[in-house]
Amino acid sequence: MIIAWVLSVLVLCSSLIAYLERMTALEMISVHTMLESQKEFINAEKALSECEQYLSNIAVLENNPCYIKFVGKNLWLLSTKQKPQLEVLVALDGDSGTATRLNWRQVFE
Repeated sequence: MIIAWVLSVLVLCSSLIAYLERMTALEMISVHTMLESQKEFINAEKALSECEQYLSNIAVLENNPCYIKFVGKNLWLLSTKQKPQLEVLVALDGDSGTATRLNWRQVFE
């Protein structure tokens, strides 16, 4: 009877260790995925900021990282080419050449 009890405790402990190993592996994968997606998001935001900065003189950008669309009344729609795709609506002041963000959104397919 004692041998059966000891064996059952050992089996429970080994299954607990296997479960903890799987949970640790999944947590490591989720943290890595989150860090990579944050890096991609920051890169997309930097690309939008660069397009926004040079919107009045877009010819300065050698490799344009954004799609630029004129919407009307000094309004421009900027969206990134890479994933994740971000989109901003920008009002461009014609006199000073400064761009002001009106709204922001993430584009999902």
